[in-house]
Amino acid sequence: MTTADLVRLETVTHLRGSTAVLSDVSLSLSSARLAVLAGRSGSGKSTLLHLVAGILVPSRGAVTVAGRPAASVHDWATVSLLPQRPALAPELTVAQNAHLPARLRGRDPDPELLPRLGLDTLATRPAHDTSLGEQQRTALARTLVLSPAVALLDEPTAHQDDEHVAMVLAALTAAVAGGTLVLVATHDQRIIDLADDLLPLRSGRLLEERPAG
Repeated sequence: MTTADLVRLETVTHLRGSTAVLSDVSLSLSSARLAVLAGRSGSGKSTLLHLVAGILVPSRGAVTVAGRPAASVHDWATVSLLPQRPALAPELTVAQNAHLPARLRGRDPDPELLPRLGLDTLATRPAHDTSLGEQQRTALARTLVLSPAVALLDEPTAHQDDEHVAMVLAALTAAVAGGTLVLVATHDQRIIDLADDLLPLRSGRLLEERPAG
């Protein structure tokens, strides 16, 4: 396995019923990169993220993470996912939600993570008492807290105003600098402009995997 094989899709097709959501998608991605899945709604971006997360299994082809079938990888420190819905524990505080994967493993969370995302002043507030944008950033902190090998982010700026988009971008940049492969599904041109690898999808097909810029 080479460093370009951290995430690999080989001629992946995924069907929903008789409809192909993804068709013959092949790509390989390495660590310490910001890779962006760009395309219209319905182009297959979320499905591709869910395949890499192991939530879905391809109808045809293979999806591997660090040389293993993606569906067999259950370690949050290897692959973590930010879904479109934050899925927080509402009774826990912002900090408890964000730090949960680290606490479960007996690890100390990065003390800069919550301030980086503008969450330090909300740390002791119950998640149910925060806005949707704050919940999304809390879920992003939870996704990044273990400095995973692969972070999968589905529309991470969808509920953010301009000030907080800048915080999200800073968090993504810091994660990549720390060695994480960050794979983002987004419509946000501000994230697309930062991409190391641009992966345009159209009707379930990857048009061309190419370096951005």
